[in-house]
Amino acid sequence: MRRVIFNQKGGVGKSTIVCNLAAISANEGQRTLVIDLDPQANSSQYLLGEQARDLKPGVADFFETALNFSFRPTPASTFVHPTPFENLDVMPAHADLDALHGKLESRYKIYKLRDALNELDAYDEIYIDTPPALNFYTRSALIAVERCLIPFDCDDFSRRALYALLDNVKEIQQDHNAALEVEGIVINQFQPRASLPVKLVEELVSEGLPVLDSRLSASVKIRESHQYARPMIHYDPRHKLTQEFTALHRELAG
Repeated sequence: MRRVIFNQKGGVGKSTIVCNLAAISANEGQRTLVIDLDPQANSSQYLLGEQARDLKPGVADFFETALNFSFRPTPASTFVHPTPFENLDVMPAHADLDALHGKLESRYKIYKLRDALNELDAYDEIYIDTPPALNFYTRSALIAVERCLIPFDCDDFSRRALYALLDNVKEIQQDHNAALEVEGIVINQFQPRASLPVKLVEELVSEGLPVLDSRLSASVKIRESHQYARPMIHYDPRHKLTQEFTALHRELAG
């Protein structure tokens, strides 16, 4: 299964959700790959720590090769690296992605990521982290996958952005990827005792939007797991938030 975690709004937990769901998949024996398309490289650093800073070749190098025609293209697996966690690999991001963006868009290399994922068919699960913008990288990911998860962090700005985001995904469905499905809206940093988050979620559900049952709580523990570069299933398996990520993973698995 190929999933992209996407929201045009920053700070909604995309990288955290990507890495924790991927770590759970890998921990359950699924061969799993994370592709980090965000120049900030948060997912890469979460899974690799300081090693992520200079690790090459990565996703920027993959796109660089896409700009240069070759009769013998470099295999997609060349840009993939193991993480310290069994069954979990990563195609790391780099700040160079920013400089490549305009060239890739002008040369219309929008299907190159889809072709790479077709080649990387040995993986059971692929999770793609995206930048907080509807740009070349995000569109490439939406074209390449079957499922889209949308993090939602329970404020009015997120709600306003959500409708435009759903329209953008629908446009990708119609123009490029009929198989693309919005798998669900993930309620992140949820505070069940606060009236506004509860009200917002209830309204989204009443509108018929695909809000998932699982909720992810706000917790200082997740920041600690970022600092130590260990997803929650490895950092604190018994923590409430770990159990919530596990419940979300099971809900997605059906």
